[in-house]
Amino acid sequence: MKTMVAYMTVSGRTEIIAKAIYKEITGEKEIKEIDEIENLDDYDFVFVGFPMHGFAAPEETEAFLKKYCQGKQVALFVTHGAPESFEGLDQWLEKCKDAAVGAEVLDMFNCQGELAQDVIDELLKSDDPEVRSWGEAGPSTVGQPDAQRVESAREFARKVMAKIQK
Repeated sequence: MKTMVAYMTVSGRTEIIAKAIYKEITGEKEIKEIDEIENLDDYDFVFVGFPMHGFAAPEETEAFLKKYCQGKQVALFVTHGAPESFEGLDQWLEKCKDAAVGAEVLDMFNCQGELAQDVIDELLKSDDPEVRSWGEAGPSTVGQPDAQRVESAREFARKVMAKIQK
């Protein structure tokens, strides 16, 4: 079995999760940023990771999923600025999952990541009070994903590998 870990990162936090997942994969494996990938023809399984943008998958990730993941089994991993207990998070994650149209999503992992300062600055400029509140909460994301979230990502990878190796 040959597995690819494909990811997009802005602040480097999604890359931390990608590397944690990569370490847990058994068999032949590779890890690359999505903009370095030309095809996935030789891969049996793909982990695809990205930071949430605008409460959904970034356009670059949607394009990657549509172009390369059609008919493939995939597992998604998503970082975001919200605590995992945030009430509206499930709806946002469904949008992320919907971006993988044409792929078979076997599982999905999500965790809080650190918001980049330029993202915080843009959120704070919004006329929408809810969006501004996300910017105000931005400093609370510093240092995320923490060690516990990274370990949860490793556990996720082990669980997915057990599923696909049956």
